[in-house]
Amino acid sequence: MAHTVGIKDVARAAGVSVGTVSNVINRPETVAGETRARVLSAIDRLGYVRSESARQLRAGRSRIMGLLVLDMGNPFFVDVARGAERAARDAGLGVMVCNSAQNPSEEAEYLSLFAEQRVRGVLLTPADATGRNIETFRRHNIPFVLVDRVAEGTTECSVSVDDVAGGALAVRHLVDAGHRSIAYVSGPPGLNQVRDRRTGALNALTEAGLSSECLRELPTERLDVAAGRDAGARLLGLADRPTAVFCANDLLALGVLQAMYAAGVGVPDDLAIVGYDDIEFAAAAAVPLTSVRQPAVTLGALAAELLLEETETETEGGCKAHEHRRVVLQPELVVRSSSLPGR
Repeated sequence: MAHTVGIKDVARAAGVSVGTVSNVINRPETVAGETRARVLSAIDRLGYVRSESARQLRAGRSRIMGLLVLDMGNPFFVDVARGAERAARDAGLGVMVCNSAQNPSEEAEYLSLFAEQRVRGVLLTPADATGRNIETFRRHNIPFVLVDRVAEGTTECSVSVDDVAGGALAVRHLVDAGHRSIAYVSGPPGLNQVRDRRTGALNALTEAGLSSECLRELPTERLDVAAGRDAGARLLGLADRPTAVFCANDLLALGVLQAMYAAGVGVPDDLAIVGYDDIEFAAAAAVPLTSVRQPAVTLGALAAELLLEETETETEGGCKAHEHRRVVLQPELVVRSSSLPGR
């Protein structure tokens, strides 16, 4: 096994003490120029890289922030990660991105890994509807911020989008276009986002004086394109097929669009479709997709900033001055061809 170059090797090669090498690395202004140059030359020659984990253990501070999302295959969460990474980098931190794949067991494993690594803090979009994973993780006293989820009944910070308002935007748009029979392709019922978007959809129907029976829910086990295609196939099999469909995210909507295209069903003439998230692929679809836009990059950046604020105030003389906040952003409807009535 190859020998790992350590600080003692650098000190020996430069003919100085270990303390001098440490000063060159951490406090270079305290070391004479000639000595500093000799140490730096030895570092370069030997290929020494300091152990960040050891430094963090001595300092009691990690420079890594954890980010655990539901599905890194969803461009929405890629954008959330971009926003978080940008804010973390500005603060001199890195981000460890993990994917729970909407699986509570995998979520528990990653939260355990974050605890073992003693990360600075965690940005978390929960997959476990029971809240047990969060309760277990809370025992480690590692700060965390909920992302794309309101912190209801907890003391933690959260950054989310008003999904009730978003669901209402989608269905209000369809009702205004004349639709009176609408399908809701939802997703795992345990996800708060799925339930909130359904609540918003029902609110829009009530607002229009329509019955809740005008909304027919087609649940799916996952929030991906394949699940959308499956929902599309079920939709095609209905005797009294709705004239419009609202999907809990854009991946589901793209899957429904694929199913309609394969069956020769015209969009929007035979079926109007509205998605949610407004991922990049929405505008690039064969029929550009109407979608409820979430400010994903902003969501990730704000969550990271709240976490940084909390972890910084925790260390100021042992006095925790941070005040937990719930930030709720507003969605926006982006109308494209998939829901526009025929001209």
